[in-house]
Amino acid sequence: MKTPSSLEALISALRELPGVGPKSAQRMAYHLLQRDKPAAMRLAHSLQHAVETLHHCAKCNNFSEDEVCEMCSSHRRDANLLCVVEMPADLLMMEQAQCYQGMYYVLMGRLSPLDGIGARELHLERLVRRVQEHPCEVILATNFTTEGEATAHYISTLLRAHGAKVTRIARGLPVGGELEHVDSGTLAQAVLERREIP
Repeated sequence: MKTPSSLEALISALRELPGVGPKSAQRMAYHLLQRDKPAAMRLAHSLQHAVETLHHCAKCNNFSEDEVCEMCSSHRRDANLLCVVEMPADLLMMEQAQCYQGMYYVLMGRLSPLDGIGARELHLERLVRRVQEHPCEVILATNFTTEGEATAHYISTLLRAHGAKVTRIARGLPVGGELEHVDSGTLAQAVLERREIP
Protein backbone atom coordinates (compact mmCIF):
# COMPACT_ATOMS: atom_id res chain seq x y z
CA MET A 1 0.00 0.00 0.00
CA LYS A 2 1.34 3.41 -0.96
CA THR A 3 1.49 6.13 1.70
CA PRO A 4 -0.45 9.30 0.76
CA SER A 5 1.90 11.97 -0.54
CA SER A 6 0.84 14.52 2.12
CA LEU A 7 1.60 12.02 4.91
CA GLU A 8 4.93 11.17 3.27
CA ALA A 9 5.77 14.89 3.10
CA LEU A 10 4.95 15.31 6.82
CA ILE A 11 7.12 12.34 7.81
CA SER A 12 9.94 13.64 5.63
CA ALA A 13 9.65 17.11 7.23
CA LEU A 14 9.75 15.64 10.75
CA ARG A 15 12.91 13.72 9.84
CA GLU A 16 14.65 17.07 9.36
CA LEU A 17 14.62 17.53 13.15
CA PRO A 18 17.88 16.54 14.89
CA GLY A 19 17.81 13.05 16.39
CA VAL A 20 14.59 12.04 14.63
CA GLY A 21 14.89 8.92 12.51
CA PRO A 22 12.37 7.42 10.08
CA LYS A 23 10.44 5.40 12.69
CA SER A 24 10.22 8.29 15.17
CA ALA A 25 9.07 10.66 12.42
CA GLN A 26 6.42 8.18 11.37
CA ARG A 27 5.18 7.75 14.99
CA MET A 28 5.02 11.54 15.48
CA ALA A 29 3.09 12.03 12.23
CA TYR A 30 0.55 9.32 13.07
CA HIS A 31 0.14 10.65 16.62
CA LEU A 32 -0.45 14.22 15.49
CA LEU A 33 -2.89 13.24 12.75
CA GLN A 34 -4.82 10.53 14.58
CA ARG A 35 -4.75 11.42 18.27
CA ASP A 36 -4.18 15.16 18.56
CA LYS A 37 -5.21 17.23 15.54
CA PRO A 38 -5.56 20.44 17.64
CA ALA A 39 -1.92 20.03 18.77
CA ALA A 40 -0.91 19.48 15.14
CA MET A 41 -2.62 22.73 14.15
CA ARG A 42 -0.98 24.62 17.07
CA LEU A 43 2.40 23.22 16.06
CA ALA A 44 1.90 24.23 12.43
CA HIS A 45 0.71 27.73 13.37
CA SER A 46 3.50 28.27 15.93
CA LEU A 47 6.16 27.12 13.50
CA GLN A 48 4.83 29.36 10.73
CA HIS A 49 4.58 32.34 13.12
CA ALA A 50 8.13 31.80 14.41
CA VAL A 51 9.58 31.52 10.91
CA GLU A 52 7.79 34.70 9.81
CA THR A 53 8.56 36.88 12.86
CA LEU A 54 11.93 35.75 14.25
CA HIS A 55 15.24 36.95 12.89
CA HIS A 56 18.74 37.50 14.31
CA CYS A 57 19.41 40.36 16.72
CA ALA A 58 21.69 42.92 15.07
CA LYS A 59 24.03 42.89 18.09
CA CYS A 60 24.10 39.41 19.67
CA ASN A 61 22.89 37.27 16.73
CA ASN A 62 20.37 35.48 18.98
CA PHE A 63 16.78 35.03 17.82
CA SER A 64 14.64 38.12 18.30
CA GLU A 65 11.38 39.65 17.12
CA ASP A 66 12.97 43.11 17.23
CA GLU A 67 16.04 44.40 15.39
CA VAL A 68 17.88 44.56 18.74
CA CYS A 69 16.78 42.08 21.39
CA GLU A 70 15.66 42.99 24.90
CA MET A 71 18.91 41.77 26.48
CA CYS A 72 21.10 43.88 24.19
CA SER A 73 18.87 46.90 24.83
CA SER A 74 19.11 46.57 28.61
CA HIS A 75 21.17 49.19 30.48
CA ARG A 76 21.52 46.79 33.43
CA ARG A 77 23.97 44.54 31.60
CA ASP A 78 27.74 45.11 31.63
CA ALA A 79 28.70 46.23 28.12
CA ASN A 80 32.41 45.70 28.93
CA LEU A 81 31.94 41.90 28.93
CA LEU A 82 30.98 39.88 25.87
CA CYS A 83 30.38 36.15 26.24
CA VAL A 84 30.56 34.11 23.02
CA VAL A 85 28.43 30.94 23.02
CA GLU A 86 27.67 28.40 20.34
CA MET A 87 23.87 28.22 20.48
CA PRO A 88 20.87 30.00 22.06
CA ALA A 89 20.50 27.06 24.48
CA ASP A 90 24.01 27.84 25.81
CA LEU A 91 22.98 31.45 26.43
CA LEU A 92 19.95 30.23 28.38
CA MET A 93 22.16 27.99 30.54
CA MET A 94 24.47 30.92 31.31
CA GLU A 95 21.47 33.02 32.31
CA GLN A 96 20.03 30.24 34.50
CA ALA A 97 23.34 29.98 36.34
CA GLN A 98 22.99 33.68 37.27
CA CYS A 99 26.77 34.06 37.26
CA TYR A 100 27.12 36.51 34.39
CA GLN A 101 25.63 39.95 33.75
CA GLY A 102 27.42 40.97 30.55
CA MET A 103 26.43 40.90 26.90
CA TYR A 104 26.40 37.90 24.54
CA TYR A 105 27.23 36.90 21.02
CA VAL A 106 25.63 33.68 19.71
CA LEU A 107 27.58 31.94 16.94
CA MET A 108 24.65 29.73 15.88
CA GLY A 109 27.07 26.84 15.48
CA ARG A 110 30.73 25.95 15.71
CA LEU A 111 33.56 25.29 13.29
CA SER A 112 33.06 21.83 11.83
CA PRO A 113 34.79 21.28 8.48
CA LEU A 114 33.30 17.79 8.16
CA ASP A 115 29.82 19.37 8.22
CA GLY A 116 30.86 22.17 5.86
CA ILE A 117 30.83 24.85 8.60
CA GLY A 118 33.78 27.19 8.41
CA ALA A 119 34.47 30.72 9.62
CA ARG A 120 32.41 32.19 6.76
CA GLU A 121 29.30 30.22 7.78
CA LEU A 122 29.59 31.53 11.36
CA HIS A 123 29.73 35.16 10.12
CA LEU A 124 32.62 35.96 12.43
CA GLU A 125 33.11 39.33 10.72
CA ARG A 126 30.04 40.53 12.67
CA LEU A 127 31.69 39.51 15.95
CA VAL A 128 34.94 41.26 14.98
CA ARG A 129 33.03 44.41 14.01
CA ARG A 130 31.17 44.40 17.33
CA VAL A 131 34.40 44.10 19.33
CA GLN A 132 36.04 46.85 17.27
CA GLU A 133 33.08 49.19 17.80
CA HIS A 134 32.98 48.58 21.55
CA PRO A 135 36.25 47.16 22.98
CA CYS A 136 35.55 44.73 25.81
CA GLU A 137 36.72 41.51 27.40
CA VAL A 138 35.56 38.60 25.27
CA ILE A 139 34.79 35.43 27.24
CA LEU A 140 34.79 32.32 25.06
CA ALA A 141 32.19 29.88 26.38
CA THR A 142 32.13 27.35 23.56
CA ASN A 143 31.72 23.69 24.46
CA PHE A 144 34.71 21.57 25.42
CA THR A 145 34.34 19.34 22.36
CA THR A 146 36.90 19.09 19.56
CA GLU A 147 34.83 21.50 17.46
CA GLY A 148 34.21 23.84 20.39
CA GLU A 149 37.92 23.98 21.23
CA ALA A 150 38.82 24.63 17.59
CA THR A 151 36.22 27.39 17.45
CA ALA A 152 37.53 29.00 20.65
CA HIS A 153 41.12 28.85 19.36
CA TYR A 154 40.17 30.36 15.98
CA ILE A 155 38.13 33.19 17.53
CA SER A 156 40.82 33.88 20.13
CA THR A 157 43.48 34.23 17.42
CA LEU A 158 41.17 36.38 15.28
CA LEU A 159 40.18 38.78 18.07
CA ARG A 160 43.65 39.08 19.59
CA ALA A 161 44.91 40.18 16.17
CA HIS A 162 42.47 43.09 16.56
CA GLY A 163 43.78 43.92 20.05
CA ALA A 164 40.91 42.40 22.07
CA LYS A 165 41.32 40.87 25.53
CA VAL A 166 40.13 37.26 25.22
CA THR A 167 39.52 34.80 28.06
CA ARG A 168 38.14 31.24 28.16
CA ILE A 169 35.78 29.74 30.72
CA ALA A 170 37.54 27.25 33.01
CA ARG A 171 36.94 23.53 32.97
CA GLY A 172 37.43 20.89 35.57
CA LEU A 173 35.55 19.17 38.36
CA PRO A 174 31.81 19.77 38.73
CA VAL A 175 30.58 21.41 41.93
CA GLY A 176 29.82 18.62 44.40
CA GLY A 177 31.71 16.09 42.29
CA GLU A 178 33.79 13.31 43.84
CA LEU A 179 37.19 12.39 42.40
CA GLU A 180 36.42 8.68 42.13
CA HIS A 181 33.48 9.41 39.80
CA VAL A 182 35.25 11.88 37.48
CA ASP A 183 36.74 10.79 34.17
CA SER A 184 40.52 11.02 33.83
CA GLY A 185 40.45 13.77 31.17
CA THR A 186 38.38 16.08 33.39
CA LEU A 187 40.59 15.37 36.39
CA ALA A 188 43.77 16.03 34.38
CA GLN A 189 42.35 19.34 33.13
CA ALA A 190 41.39 20.34 36.67
CA VAL A 191 44.97 19.71 37.82
CA LEU A 192 46.42 21.69 34.91
CA GLU A 193 44.09 24.64 35.56
CA ARG A 194 44.61 24.70 39.33
CA ARG A 195 44.88 28.08 41.05
CA GLU A 196 46.39 29.38 44.25
CA ILE A 197 44.11 29.60 47.28
CA PRO A 198 44.00 33.24 48.46
